[in-house]
Amino acid sequence: MTEPRDDSPPDDLTGAELTMWQAFRIGATCDLRQGGPLLDDPFSGRPWPDERMVRAEVVALLLLHGPPARSGRVSALKLRGARITGTLNLAGGTIDPYVELHGCRFDHELVLPESHFRTLRLVECAIPRIEAARLHTQGDLHLPRCRVERGIRLTDAQIGTDLLINQIRVWPDRRGRAITADGLSVAQDLQAEMIETHGEVSLRGAKVGVSLSLRGSRLRGARERRALNAPQLTVERSLYLNAAWVYETGDPGATPPYGVGATPVRGARRQPVECHGGVRLDDGRFGDSVDLHYARFLLDGSRREEVSLRRIVTPELRFNSERPEEGRVVLNGAKVVTLIDLSTSWPGPGGLAINGFVYENLVPYGHFPLARRLEWVAAATPEYAPEPYERLATVLRSSGEDAEAREVLLAKQRRRRETLPVAGKFWGYLQDWTVAYGYRPGRAALWMAVLWAVGALAFSRYAPVPLKEGEAPVWNAPLYALDLLLPVINLGQEGYWRLSAPWQWMATGLILTGWILATTVAAGASRLLRRG
Repeated sequence: MTEPRDDSPPDDLTGAELTMWQAFRIGATCDLRQGGPLLDDPFSGRPWPDERMVRAEVVALLLLHGPPARSGRVSALKLRGARITGTLNLAGGTIDPYVELHGCRFDHELVLPESHFRTLRLVECAIPRIEAARLHTQGDLHLPRCRVERGIRLTDAQIGTDLLINQIRVWPDRRGRAITADGLSVAQDLQAEMIETHGEVSLRGAKVGVSLSLRGSRLRGARERRALNAPQLTVERSLYLNAAWVYETGDPGATPPYGVGATPVRGARRQPVECHGGVRLDDGRFGDSVDLHYARFLLDGSRREEVSLRRIVTPELRFNSERPEEGRVVLNGAKVVTLIDLSTSWPGPGGLAINGFVYENLVPYGHFPLARRLEWVAAATPEYAPEPYERLATVLRSSGEDAEAREVLLAKQRRRRETLPVAGKFWGYLQDWTVAYGYRPGRAALWMAVLWAVGALAFSRYAPVPLKEGEAPVWNAPLYALDLLLPVINLGQEGYWRLSAPWQWMATGLILTGWILATTVAAGASRLLRRG
């Protein structure tokens, strides 16, 4: 191809390329479509005629060394329905014009490493591969509804405003990754709603300035890889890994062609996000929330796949997804201010780990009784660990549920009892049966009343001899039994009577039992007073 002379186009341009060249100088759209949905579908596989072909080298020449805009116009490359032959290689280049390609086909990969754009929009294009490591844009990067056969690489790319890849379909590269965006930086939103990937989405160490949305997407891991691998991800606001409401717009040319929203409208259907493979968000930082509402995690237990949220930090975690049938949910070391959850979302025994999980408030989504909450803790601790019980009791007590907090601590003692030797178990069962480890002080008071009645009845059939004649009070069996049971308090009966051997043992038993039960009642009362 000959170089252009001044502002004139090269001599060897085809008709389609000359039309594109002229449209570029006035910022107009070069439309090479034939006017039929099947004829213009970039994904149909139908061959396109030569009249729609433009060479990649001509496109590169326009973008890197194109002619100046005509007077009063702004140059821009706006291309629709074109087949781009050859490899479009803009590596390291600075592209000033606005670029928008709509409904185009690329014969070969798109090579953009270390290139600089103002704004780049590829809409509904068929592309073998996008190689764009360390790409820089001052404005947006849009790839909605594109299909990429061998993966997208955006490692260490920097997007000046929004990255939009809604409804994109991507197949894996040779390493099993569909989207590789480790170290990606997006100044504002990263919208990846309703996307479909057939390999790992890797966002290791990525940073998003506002929110990251994966609503309604289907992520499928490939070649032993995860569906989503995003450790050390930083999102300044919210991560939406939840369902989308999908509805027809009636406008086949709309972007997207059907609506996607967070709230339902008439005639909308819910499409949950699906992760076919492990999800890793370890050490993530999320400024507002992590939303897993209606998420569906399809894990393979034989591969030990996990939804790993280890050490994440977020003000709010909404775990009201569908219950994973296999695999594990891991929250070890996570720090959450408010946990919003659904009782049916958590996996059963062996499928949950919450060691060191810190949360300050519990907001159940629907009915979540205490019995189910205790099952939740038990499922997360196949071996006894006190910390999850103590954390739950602290949160319940801080929200005013003191009775439920005591039930949790009682459950902790019962769980601990299972780890003790035979003698310890026996003593534990005795404590549980009599005073419920002190967490039900009313039971201790009831036992004191029963023992007082038994002692009063027994001593009413006995007439002891006074220690000193003339100094002992009138014998009162009920008052004497109560005097033995109540420590510290002197009711004027104890210490004045000489008891025979069997009655001495009975009196000693009442004294010891009284000390134990009275201490239990006092401890329970002090907890109530402290709470008050």
